[in-house]
Amino acid sequence: MQVPAAKSRGIRFGVFEVDLQEAELRKSGIRIKLQEQPFQILTTLLEHPGQTVTREELQRRLWPADTFVDFDHSLNSSVKKLREALGDDSDNPRFIETLHRRGYRFIAPVDGSRAADVDVTDLALTAALGPSAAPAKRFSVPLAWSVGTLALIVVLLLALNIRGWRDQLLGRTARSNIESLAVLPLANFSGDPQQEYFADGMTEALIAELGQIGSLRVISRTSIMQYKGAKKPVAQIARELNVDAVIEGSVLRAGDRVRVTAQLIAAVPERHLWARSYERDLRDVLSLQREIASTIADEVRANVSPAVQLRFASARPVNPQAHDAYLKGLFFFDKTTEDGFLKAVRYAQEAVLIDPNYAQAYGLMALSYFANSQNAYGHLSNAQAAEKAKAAAMKALAIDGSLAEAHVALGAVDLYHDWDWVGAERSFKRAIELNPNLGAAHSEYGWYLAIMGRQDESIQEAKRALELDPFTPHTIHSLASMYYYARQYDEALQQIRKCIEIFPDNLACHAWLTEILQGNGMYEQEVLAWQKTLILRGEKNEDAAGLGRAYNAGGIKNVWRWEIGRLKTRLAQDQFAPTKLAALYALLGEKEQALGWLEKGYAEHDDHMYRIKANPGYDSLRSDPHFQGLLRRMNFPR
Repeated sequence: MQVPAAKSRGIRFGVFEVDLQEAELRKSGIRIKLQEQPFQILTTLLEHPGQTVTREELQRRLWPADTFVDFDHSLNSSVKKLREALGDDSDNPRFIETLHRRGYRFIAPVDGSRAADVDVTDLALTAALGPSAAPAKRFSVPLAWSVGTLALIVVLLLALNIRGWRDQLLGRTARSNIESLAVLPLANFSGDPQQEYFADGMTEALIAELGQIGSLRVISRTSIMQYKGAKKPVAQIARELNVDAVIEGSVLRAGDRVRVTAQLIAAVPERHLWARSYERDLRDVLSLQREIASTIADEVRANVSPAVQLRFASARPVNPQAHDAYLKGLFFFDKTTEDGFLKAVRYAQEAVLIDPNYAQAYGLMALSYFANSQNAYGHLSNAQAAEKAKAAAMKALAIDGSLAEAHVALGAVDLYHDWDWVGAERSFKRAIELNPNLGAAHSEYGWYLAIMGRQDESIQEAKRALELDPFTPHTIHSLASMYYYARQYDEALQQIRKCIEIFPDNLACHAWLTEILQGNGMYEQEVLAWQKTLILRGEKNEDAAGLGRAYNAGGIKNVWRWEIGRLKTRLAQDQFAPTKLAALYALLGEKEQALGWLEKGYAEHDDHMYRIKANPGYDSLRSDPHFQGLLRRMNFPR
């Protein structure tokens, strides 16, 4: 590797240049008057771009032990003069960030891009001179000889690939061990609580961009949002999420401009590795997000595929009003409530009305409609919501075929509603290829594999989803359900109890607990879990009490018959009643009744029919020719 020739005698940042030989600060080539101590503070910070320089280090550098000064006053005064020369603001810094009672950090890109781009020979000279050398002094030996000798040393070190020495000479901390990241919720610095959705949306967008880097494990947004406003130490957060480093930062939106400040912090030992501020017009927010992701990938030495590099380098302008509506939709989607999903659809529709080519908004619309189709929210039937989800996903992919979330939505509709098994697998695999860190893609693909009877693979996908999204009920109970479908009932029970321990009132966790206890033959506990499920579902207390009376009167079979009677009175209201009745009759050993209700489920396109191939509840029917014929009509692979 060849050392680049010295491009100048100074270090550049923005329109400023620091001439180390002349001890001058210039702005656009014009000298800026700056006293010696502020200048030395600046050069000290530039020696450690993106890293904290403590007040004690500055004291040792600028005021020797035998110098009697009011250190705090002198340092504060010098930093103030330096900021005035740079036109910087301590409250909203572009160059020098104050770390309360600790020190300062230079956060702007150096030499036009980042710290690593500073001319190698300049950095080598700085390292050779030592921290106490005064930059105003000229060399007492010929400059060309010094530069040539030091450049030769750098070339030899780079040729030998001695990483520690190389990184030290380049002013970089070794970061090759960072293989996992968590982007903590970006702080809203606007001072307006109504702008929280904007900060949350920018956090999610950054996670989505970083998630495309296959060599990194990036925690999903749903698990990191629990740390919003938390005061936990970085090391504790990293330990809980099992990551090597975290990204912290802030978002400031003012008028048609947005500024994002981000810093990379290693977890063990905790140390600041990099920091930088970015500012753009709101129309360029997509390119801003991708530039931040690209820079972080470079800082942690991640391997980025050519396709992702190309994506990072290209981003179309976006209408600010459309983007604003999209971020509001994301905010409500993340609430995972009926009202949230319905509002997410509305804001996504608003975004595409303003900008008809906004692929991400169509992707959000697809996911929101799919959530509605699974839960019968709003005025649409499940089938109508699924149809709209598929149309929105297709529109998103027609605009941007690399949108992983749209592939997930398309695959989910194929799997749960259209029974297009080939199309579902193709979409899920494509989503994972595009964004290996998208927990939803791994979770849904795990469901597909379980339904197809490929249980070992399904468990592996569910585990991967849990690594990426460890604090979301869906990923926790999905792994439990994969164990259940694999007939590993003890493992399923252990996993679902973890879900309830973390989320004691989550409906899906209790519903799966009921099913898993039934598979384990733990009938008394099954009834208790069933009662809790009914209560969480909003059923009448009398129904839960009736369940208990049925068990006391005649055991678990009496409970199953009691539930059959209850369901038959609710056929019109319960979308999944045919398959529920079929499963209950199968448990009672009444095959003809079970098969009859499955036929009704097939005719009505009951959305739970997709489960029949692998569901343990239908094991007693599996050898029946009628059941096998039903599987063939649904085009299940043999």
